[in-house]
Amino acid sequence: MASASYHISNLLEKMTSSDKDFRFMATNDLMSELQKDSIKLDDDSERKVVKMILKLLEDKNGEVQNLAVKCLGPLVSKVKEYQVETIVDTLCTNMLSDKEQLRDISSIGLKTVIGELPPASSGSALAASVCKKITGRLTSAIAKQEDVSVQLEALDIMADMLCRQGGLLVNFHPSILSCLLPQLTSPRLAVRKRTIMALGHLVMSCGNLVFVELVEHLLSELGRNDNMSTTRTYIQATAAISRQAGHRIGEYLEKIIPLVVKFCNVDDDELREYCIQAFESFIRRCPKEVYPHVSTVISLCLRYLTYDPNYNYDDEDEDDNAMDAEQNDEDYQGSDDEYSDDDDMSWKVRRASAKCLDAVVSSRHEMLPEFYRSVSPALVSRFKEREENVKADVFHAFLSLLKQTKPSANWNDPDAMEQEETPLSLLQSQVPMIVRALHRQLKEKSVKTRQCCFNLLTELVTVLPGAVVLQVPLLIPGIIFSLNDRSSSSNLKIDALSCLQVVLLHHPAQTFHPHVSALVPPVVACVGDPFYKITSEALLVTQQLVKVIRPLDGQSDNSDGFDPAPYVQDVFSCTVRRLKAADIDQEVKERAISCMGQIICNLGDHLPNELPGTLLIFLERLKNEITRLTTVKALTLIAGSRLNIDLGPVLPEAVPILASFLRKNQRALKLCTLAALDILLRNYSSAVTPSMVDAVLAELPALISESDMHVSQVALSFLSTLARTHPSSLAPLAGGSILSQLIVLVRSPLLQGGALAAMLDFYQALVGTGSPGLGYMDLLRMLTGPVYAQSSALSHKQAYCSIAKCVAALTTACPSEGPAVVGQFIQDVKNSRSTDSIRLLALLALGEVGHHVDLSGQPELQTVILEAFCSPSEEVKSAASYALGSIAVGNLPEYLPFVLQEISSQPKRQYLLLHSLKEIIGSSSVSGLKPYVEAVWSLLLTHCECPEEGTRNVVAECLGRLTLIDPESLLPRLHSYLLSGSSYARSSVVTAVKFTISDQPQAIDPLLKNSIGDFLKTLEDPDLNVRRVALVTFNSAAHNKPSLIRELLDSILPKLYHETKVRKELIREVEMGPFKHTVDDGLDLRKAAFECMYTLLDSCLERLDIFTFLNHVEDGLKDHYDIKMLTFLMLARLSSLCPSAVLQRLDRLVEPLRATCTTKVKANSVKQEFEKQDELKRSAMRAVVALLSIPEAEKSPLMSDFQTQICSNQELAAIFDSIQRDSGSASMESMDTS
Repeated sequence: MASASYHISNLLEKMTSSDKDFRFMATNDLMSELQKDSIKLDDDSERKVVKMILKLLEDKNGEVQNLAVKCLGPLVSKVKEYQVETIVDTLCTNMLSDKEQLRDISSIGLKTVIGELPPASSGSALAASVCKKITGRLTSAIAKQEDVSVQLEALDIMADMLCRQGGLLVNFHPSILSCLLPQLTSPRLAVRKRTIMALGHLVMSCGNLVFVELVEHLLSELGRNDNMSTTRTYIQATAAISRQAGHRIGEYLEKIIPLVVKFCNVDDDELREYCIQAFESFIRRCPKEVYPHVSTVISLCLRYLTYDPNYNYDDEDEDDNAMDAEQNDEDYQGSDDEYSDDDDMSWKVRRASAKCLDAVVSSRHEMLPEFYRSVSPALVSRFKEREENVKADVFHAFLSLLKQTKPSANWNDPDAMEQEETPLSLLQSQVPMIVRALHRQLKEKSVKTRQCCFNLLTELVTVLPGAVVLQVPLLIPGIIFSLNDRSSSSNLKIDALSCLQVVLLHHPAQTFHPHVSALVPPVVACVGDPFYKITSEALLVTQQLVKVIRPLDGQSDNSDGFDPAPYVQDVFSCTVRRLKAADIDQEVKERAISCMGQIICNLGDHLPNELPGTLLIFLERLKNEITRLTTVKALTLIAGSRLNIDLGPVLPEAVPILASFLRKNQRALKLCTLAALDILLRNYSSAVTPSMVDAVLAELPALISESDMHVSQVALSFLSTLARTHPSSLAPLAGGSILSQLIVLVRSPLLQGGALAAMLDFYQALVGTGSPGLGYMDLLRMLTGPVYAQSSALSHKQAYCSIAKCVAALTTACPSEGPAVVGQFIQDVKNSRSTDSIRLLALLALGEVGHHVDLSGQPELQTVILEAFCSPSEEVKSAASYALGSIAVGNLPEYLPFVLQEISSQPKRQYLLLHSLKEIIGSSSVSGLKPYVEAVWSLLLTHCECPEEGTRNVVAECLGRLTLIDPESLLPRLHSYLLSGSSYARSSVVTAVKFTISDQPQAIDPLLKNSIGDFLKTLEDPDLNVRRVALVTFNSAAHNKPSLIRELLDSILPKLYHETKVRKELIREVEMGPFKHTVDDGLDLRKAAFECMYTLLDSCLERLDIFTFLNHVEDGLKDHYDIKMLTFLMLARLSSLCPSAVLQRLDRLVEPLRATCTTKVKANSVKQEFEKQDELKRSAMRAVVALLSIPEAEKSPLMSDFQTQICSNQELAAIFDSIQRDSGSASMESMDTS
């Protein structure tokens, strides 16, 4: 410490030197000392350092002054509070000095100090006291109006301070406002501009009274409208406030907008520009309140989009007159002195209009059809705009319109296409007009314009694939023009190429055949371009062009008589040059490999001499770690070609290399290699030798495991192919590690779906090879042995199901072995010494086999299964019920009547028998079931009023699945039971409807759409349970097929919202011994309602009034644990979907979140209570993190206050940090995978 203070006193001494270099170096050294964390100054040193730095600010040498200012930053955080106040005092005094240089340096110093203060949310006392000190001095400096430059600096610092520390100055806000408002009428425009900036930062953190005063002042001044100059300023101020605090100004829009509309019609271009900019900020920031005025804003924007009073656009015969115009240009030169373009401000009005339309289009998705009728033609007609900046904004607005039209990812609305006027159909009808306008612009000299055209065209084709089929002849010359144009920038060429690639990709090949001769030369030239990005993009286009020159997608090669031969050599030689080059960019290498793969795949038969050499290059690339993955994909493409390319020269060396890739720790490489090997086996089985196969088999055991089901699935598919192409090569598998891995995998609870299907396929292929040691009985023993041998059961029921499926797959492959094995399984079920696990496996196996093979020849089967219904083990019972259903599927006439009769005569076994019936209805073919529909239907109806809910649910599922078999007659019958007097029957019917809805198109959809409204009317049913079931059905529809309920939302939403309210009459007290326990019968209903709301956010967002929706989310935040958890999720979702609406309600959402985070559990509570509360806190914190991700959320006073509270509480701060880290890493991962 002593040495530090000695060192510093040394430096201070040098700072007084008369030599400016000494002073400079000493200040520099002090700066580096102050930046060290370890430095500690005593009071005396602090005082001396501060005094010295302040003295150096007035140094004669500018460089020393600059360094002294930089020292202030680290100094502020190292010295005590009163020293900081000294610094601030001196700086404020210097700001008012007569010397300009000192004023400038002091204002920079103040900004440095403000920038170094801890943020307002940290609750630092230092920041508060410094800001208060500065504020008083600044307000007086601003108010004095003596020297404009002082005023400007003071306003600048004020804006900076309000932006960073506004929340700390709440007490000063009224005085700040009263000193800022008069500056709006300052004679100097620069002063007004900076005042507007300061006001913008003030409204983010000021209280309501100050805000109201400000808005009222602006409104009264706008109403008075003394002179145009101040009116412009007030309109700008209003727009600035709306941009910074749009969620607060919303309630005044009714008064503001008529005034702004009035001023829009005044003949003053600058005022018009500001008015339209104000509209833009209202539209972006106050979506709900501005809604009634949107049509007014659109009509004003459309009017001023074409406002160009000083220029005459001759629309007629534009192309014919182009030549005359060029000749007439000379005549115009003479009249230049009468009118100069510099005075013309109308372009700013047009630009503001285009930007405002962009805002309207981006924020009002529900008005798309209207936009296509009014806005779209107007924008297209303005592509001819003469001012380049305006033109770019017109293009951008149209681009936003296209982006809004893009069908969403979950676009599975079969009947959305039936409506007459969808946005897509309206766009399709306008394509000719759009392309005509673009065609003219593509020949423009301006690079920026052409880039805009290419971006727009790319987006158009992405939104509407195949849109420009008929307009291709108009577009190709424009694209070629940019590729050949010497003046084109590299970015323009890249845009032109990527646009061409998208156009080629999304249109049929025949469309381009007339243009290939024109397209190939410029594209080939771009492949040879020295700039790697152009080469890379050109190779992508070449790959697409190859598919155009010779499509191999099942059409006859040259249906239109097009001959690819003339172009093969050009395309090949330009690509091979890039393929051979070793010293080029990685991306170019990869794309050259992909492109050459496509050339060989589609045109290999035209290149007999070049093929062997090219394939050897591929072999080299396969050995290189950087290019191996791309090469594997290219080889897969070539091996799958219809042209049967000769791969003989490379296979012996390539297959062992591919086999070695299977042990690499790169998942994508493993998957692609397995796909490549699979296709080589299918198409080149004669060339693949046993030694090659052995090399691959050696690597496979490690790939078959539950840790990666997809890799296992692809490995199993490869083995199945191998069993069919090289049956003899699988003999070594007997007793080998591949089979033992398979047995482990069969027992995994994760085995299902595609992996299970691949497993079954492999077993069937394997038993078909007839290899020794791999016969039917050998494989059966391997599969079932562990169950019979082990005294303990397998760990998971899923394992028994998988084994049973494998047994059935083997049995269907070897029908002759079936009866004996089935007999054995029947004996196992009968045998009293069998363990439950043996019985379980035997019943499941009988079911699976019976599904595919008719087992009616087995006399004991029915009785054995029915006896199993009485087993003490629940799992054996359910396996027996499954077995009975499955066996019935194999022979309906024999078994279905028996099952129906049992259901009627055995009330005790009813539940299990109904499960069997469910299995029959779910698995049988429609034609097989048709004759029995009536009998099954009437039986089910007798049980749909069963008081036991489990039974009712099974009946409802059966009714729903049965309805799908004959919807025309059964849906109306289901509908008629809605009038039933029994609430049980009504709930069964509504649940049945849930099972008729799936995410795939079905025959029942149009019928369901017409009647689902009546089923959902049960949302008003007097019975609680019926209402809950109706909500569950509605949720299923909203999730799987939103088109069914979209049109009904206006009537359904009020009922849905009604169910989210807590009902006092449904809450009752239950006495449990000495304790009283509260039971809320309405909880399940509310939970179902909130689940529906969450689903609607994903599927029908554009149909919701977000503000009404938020009211109910707000109520949910104060509800029961389960509902709070749901609403926290909703809040996080809403923060990303509609941030501006959430921002307007932020203050009302913060309180319930704070209450949840600060609730304490009673000390004597059980462990579960603590865990619950902990989970609630984490969930609430996730919502807080999501809310804070909205730009400007932390500027809300309540939110920043809550943030301060979180940071100061150790437990909450820890949760908050961990969630922020998680969300950060999640977003990084999503970036990686994209």
